[in-house]
Amino acid sequence: MSEHTKAPVPASGTVHWIGAGLSTGSGLAAVCDTAARVRLWHRTEERAAEALAGLGLAGRAEPRALTLPALAAEVAPGDVVVSMLPAPEHAALLRVCVERRAHFACSSYVSDAVLDLVPEAAAAGLVVLTEAGLDPGIDHLFAHSLIARAEQEIGAGTLAEVRLTSYCGGIPAVPNDFRYRFSWAPLGVLNALRSPARYVEDGTETTAARPWEATRPHVIDGETFEVYPNRDSVPFVAQYGLPAAWEPMAFVRGTLRLDGWLRAWDRVFEELKAGDDATIAALAGELAAAYPTTDEDRDRVVLAVSLEVRPGSGETWSGRYLLDLEGTKEESAMARCVSRPLALGVRRILADALPAGLNRAAETAPRSEEWLAELAGEGLEFSLTTSA
Repeated sequence: MSEHTKAPVPASGTVHWIGAGLSTGSGLAAVCDTAARVRLWHRTEERAAEALAGLGLAGRAEPRALTLPALAAEVAPGDVVVSMLPAPEHAALLRVCVERRAHFACSSYVSDAVLDLVPEAAAAGLVVLTEAGLDPGIDHLFAHSLIARAEQEIGAGTLAEVRLTSYCGGIPAVPNDFRYRFSWAPLGVLNALRSPARYVEDGTETTAARPWEATRPHVIDGETFEVYPNRDSVPFVAQYGLPAAWEPMAFVRGTLRLDGWLRAWDRVFEELKAGDDATIAALAGELAAAYPTTDEDRDRVVLAVSLEVRPGSGETWSGRYLLDLEGTKEESAMARCVSRPLALGVRRILADALPAGLNRAAETAPRSEEWLAELAGEGLEFSLTTSA
């Protein structure tokens, strides 16, 4: 333990779940099963109560109207604040946690604003759990598990070429003409496409200024999808602990879409190339109205993480994890896949089982195997195939 990191503040047993949007599902019920007390914070107390009733949790959590002052007034030392809000809002919640000596958890990537607060949180003995959802989250668990299995077969010190791809997408279970329905903020979807993507291809770091222009077919068990890189994949070479003797020839973390998506979105791409922020925001509103996810729709989540390790001599090892889940009337696939791993992480915080400071869902292979076993035991279905 670092000299700047205290032992974690003992968990109080109280959880503040912030937000009840499309990614809040049975994970909240799991938290209600574990925590001594749960409060659901939403835009209004009435909306929070309606969300609890819709999830079958009326009476099991207390509805609250969210404002930062109201939250700060109720958060006590050792409480756990779980953010289901957009990533730009996490830092303000973490600041409340630091001031009130509470732990923090979310399913999002670590933003610079959150990272800036981590040293202060660690010094106060607070757990900051991030990347504990679907993507990021389960994808990390799969990758750590595959790399550890390959190391056992090939050897970490063996010179080898490596190809790792990790593609995830929330798609309609029944394809529509647009090849997509919005299961999270449309503006966030469009802005993600406006951000350059960095990845490894043919052994070289490559940047796609317009990620959709790097779209290619990707076949999974005979079904063709379209995939493209997103964000910055390169730092994950180190985060996943890829052995130094293994040379990444391909290393891509990206997004998966239905076959035909690139063609169906042609008009959107033209707007993204030419439009300013105001134009893109207007387009997001238009698309949200035209292609919403309704109560009648069923979504589908597909996450495929594949690893191939080819040594200079000997047999090539390959492995793949596949999660392919369709939503039900009771719960969307996206809500289940995001909220269940997050609830598992919250359970760890409540049990005082995570160290103070920054934690991600998957940081070691043993922890990944442990979390995957628990998720499988709770009914989250996925498959592993390996070959040599």
